[in-house]
Amino acid sequence: MNGMRKKLLIVGVALVAVSAVAATQYARAELSYTYNINHPSNGFIRFVGGDNATDGMRVLRADATNTTLELDFGEMTAGVNKTYTAAFAIVNEENFSVDITDIEVATTSGADYLHIWLHGDPTAASGGTFMWDGSNGDQTPGDSTAWTLAAGNSNPADMDGTSIATTWDSTAEVRYTEDTTPAADGTDDYVWVQISLDIPSNPDGLTAHTGTISFDFQATTH
Repeated sequence: MNGMRKKLLIVGVALVAVSAVAATQYARAELSYTYNINHPSNGFIRFVGGDNATDGMRVLRADATNTTLELDFGEMTAGVNKTYTAAFAIVNEENFSVDITDIEVATTSGADYLHIWLHGDPTAASGGTFMWDGSNGDQTPGDSTAWTLAAGNSNPADMDGTSIATTWDSTAEVRYTEDTTPAADGTDDYVWVQISLDIPSNPDGLTAHTGTISFDFQATTH
């Protein structure tokens, strides 16, 4: 009997302790928040058109909804290699530097024919950082820094500080520039993306090739 009472007493103490913890209360605090959903050419990391595709429009253009950007390289034929040295620019508008660390190409078809670089000179077909190598895939080792975008000025109307205007293309529905001032890694707030399409003599069918290209960004803000 004594042993039973002792066990019951221990259980009773445990229940009281749990009840006390569960009864602890805290005040409620409310905070409001705000943010805007911008066009991708006007965001804090934004994309600016450069080269034209085979149809005469920018390679970089808005889709039918005018909320998402796409790359349209136009009509290709077997055995053709075509390089867009300034397919588009990536521009940082944050007030701190941002690193580009990785690239991924998710594809229905055609990724094996793509070769992608980050580079400073939009007129040169060489140099820079090799990011994607067709069937060999991602060339960024261990998500290391491929390119550093210097701090921007929060103004989507320009890049390279205020030196280069990025005006609106009402056909492609994106901002663009035809300025050829080279960018320096870690010094300027933009970088050009070069994309080459290397179509083999026996491509996998006469069909539309589609996919998505994703870039990873990283920044230290404190």
